[in-house]
Amino acid sequence: MRKKIVAANWKMNLDLNQGAELINDLFNGMPELGDNKLVVIAPPYIHLTQTAEQLAGMADVHLAAQNCHYEASGAFTGEISAAMLKSAEVEYVIIGHSERREYFKEDDAMLAKKVNQALSNGLKVIFCCGEPLSVRDAGTQNSHIENQIKAGIFHLGDAQLKNIVIAYEPIWAIGTGRTASSQQAQDMHAHIRNVIAARYGADAANNMSILYGGSCKPSNAAELFACPDVDGGLIGGASLKAEEFLGIIEAM
Repeated sequence: MRKKIVAANWKMNLDLNQGAELINDLFNGMPELGDNKLVVIAPPYIHLTQTAEQLAGMADVHLAAQNCHYEASGAFTGEISAAMLKSAEVEYVIIGHSERREYFKEDDAMLAKKVNQALSNGLKVIFCCGEPLSVRDAGTQNSHIENQIKAGIFHLGDAQLKNIVIAYEPIWAIGTGRTASSQQAQDMHAHIRNVIAARYGADAANNMSILYGGSCKPSNAAELFACPDVDGGLIGGASLKAEEFLGIIEAM
């Protein structure tokens, strides 16, 4: 049975004190998650050690980083390697987020190398894919997403694939005034699962967690998570407020 996951991406927000306070509030309000359900927290790099210490007492809550470099080490000022993340007790790393692709021009070849580095250092990967408004309006979103997935993870073997979680970001519905319906989310998640099945088989596809990375909040989380192929969410803004994030966890 595939895991249900709610992951928090704090992005470039919160200082150390604010982060510690948020984790304390989550600790105090965290419900019993039960089998096959887990929470992932991805704070900025400077929080990782502090957050790891706080999460030590929280079952089924796991630590993630928002990015890693594609080389093992070297003269890359300002970057963080997968090995460094592993040494900080990080379990997951987000790779290919739409903001990394757009603002930092991370292409498919680079992202595939990052996936390799993460997996070789024992990290699990939350691999992001998504289409912009122009692709959605052209009706070519399925092929766009398929190409991103093929380029990013199709070089992996069956055993490596078990350490991949996919997060779908409908970029066209984030900050554009457009909204993605639960049916549109389900349709894309089903397509992604079919793409995985075509390469790795039905069992691998059915065991893969696919998260929704759109504007998920307590008011729509239950409807989204009720979709048969939506296995949780990669949460941005709503993860910065304990009450909202706990509401999304409750919906899971």
